[in-house]
Amino acid sequence: MSVKLTIIEQMERIGREHGKILPPLRDDLVLADCGLDSLGFAVLVARLEDTLGVDPFTAAEDAVFPVTLGDFVKVYEHGMR
Repeated sequence: MSVKLTIIEQMERIGREHGKILPPLRDDLVLADCGLDSLGFAVLVARLEDTLGVDPFTAAEDAVFPVTLGDFVKVYEHGMR
């Protein structure tokens, strides 16, 4: 499964578990508008670390905080290299 599909699948799963209705998860979606709160993002990052084996936000010396879902995916894709 691709990094992008893994991220989207986990976001949808967390949304369901937390009783959130998420908008369509497209690359241009601003993360602040995605429907997940700070706890949801913490769970997402922890699950992605378990699933993908990387946390690019602690692994990078110059961590960049993504604005859109597409940016978020790119951070993980870059962290997988």
